[in-house]
Amino acid sequence: MSFEVAAGAYDAYMGRWSVPLAPAFATFAGVSAGERVLDVGCGTGALTGHLRAVLGPGAVAAVDPSGPFVEAVRARVPDVDAQTGSAEALPFGAGAFDAALAQLVVHFMADPVAGVGEMARVTRPGGRVAACVWDHGEGSGPLAVFWRAVREGDPAADDESGRVGTRPGDLSGVLTAAGLRDVVEDRITVEVTFADVADWWRPFTLGVGPGGTYVARLDDDARADLLARCTRLLPAGPFRLRGSAWACVGTVA
Repeated sequence: MSFEVAAGAYDAYMGRWSVPLAPAFATFAGVSAGERVLDVGCGTGALTGHLRAVLGPGAVAAVDPSGPFVEAVRARVPDVDAQTGSAEALPFGAGAFDAALAQLVVHFMADPVAGVGEMARVTRPGGRVAACVWDHGEGSGPLAVFWRAVREGDPAADDESGRVGTRPGDLSGVLTAAGLRDVVEDRITVEVTFADVADWWRPFTLGVGPGGTYVARLDDDARADLLARCTRLLPAGPFRLRGSAWACVGTVA
């Protein structure tokens, strides 16, 4: 699985979903003017850019382990403090933020409880820690059609449904284990329009994330067979797909 890719490749693969998710997630997390907020696992800046638009210059910081993604954020949102680092060892002081948010990253953390614990450490007492992860477990996430087609030909494939945060109650358990209180979980749903099946399929060929890594391992015949199975599950186009994420927020003690 790789996220050490060009920012444009990630934007094509997941950005078209994470951009509409960002405002809904920020609202769920209670972000409001006057706060200082950290975006953990910022990727190429979908949530970072929205936070900057809401909170203004100097009020947002961001961190991601991918160097290319951090460079993209610095170029796209130059007045944000974007740094390279992992969730489990955030490069910020204790209580530096009013809120810390992690959009679509907890399921990729090496240690989710430790990562969320670090988010709580850098958030002031009474501040908020929030996270969201696509619903891969119950099949309403944006990659549901892709993984359904994969499983038809490869039932043993890792379809991301076993990752932490992809099922109801997962994120609540992580935030509670990390010491957050008054934890609340809900579902957020967004929609994306595709011109046709080719528009939907192309991002999976860019080698990004678990889906792209899976496609990259296939030979030409197997890849064509997977595309054919996906095509049978999709409308001809243009079409809209819905994707849901589990979202959770808690208060720092």
